[in-house]
Amino acid sequence: MPLGDWISANWFEIVAAITGATSVFLSARQNIWSWPTAIVNVSLYTVVFYREGLYSDTGLQVVYLILSIYGWHQWLYGGAQHSTLKVSRASHRMLLVSLAAGVGFWLAVGTLTSRLPGSSLSYLDAALTTTSLVAQWMMTRKILENWILWIIADLVYVPMFLYKGLYVTAALYAVFLALAIMGFVSWRRSWTRDRPATAPAIA
Repeated sequence: MPLGDWISANWFEIVAAITGATSVFLSARQNIWSWPTAIVNVSLYTVVFYREGLYSDTGLQVVYLILSIYGWHQWLYGGAQHSTLKVSRASHRMLLVSLAAGVGFWLAVGTLTSRLPGSSLSYLDAALTTTSLVAQWMMTRKILENWILWIIADLVYVPMFLYKGLYVTAALYAVFLALAIMGFVSWRRSWTRDRPATAPAIA
């Protein structure tokens, strides 16, 4: 297929990929504009994933939209006395609760979506959706461990999207993987610098 025709056929996915990469890059730098660009990104990917039968990821984009609005507010006013939020670490209790809730959500969503017409890779899609959902919630609260979850998810997302023929999105998630590593390093440096002034890990 000529390049021009390919771009014409995939322009929606291309724009979604560009806004997604921009959003994650800004998140890694703790830039508040990551949230407006995330809202555009998830709106576009809602359509892309629905057309491909990735229903768990379609629903995830809707949740991302809600979390993006919430995260925008939290980053601005979620700190002490409604100040700017600082990077913190997850407590052991939070990690255990997230794991338990995640397994339950994964099984429920995987079972539900596997019964829908046109569903593809239902349980894998549900597992990635669950991991991403927990990671995104952690990001809204500037919890460092969100980047570890994103790294794990991106390592699986890339081959899944290649299998589905979503080559632009696969390339995007490879970029996401690099940005997640960069984000972890940057946020850990920020947490170390602000540690004396940062509140204890969220329970």
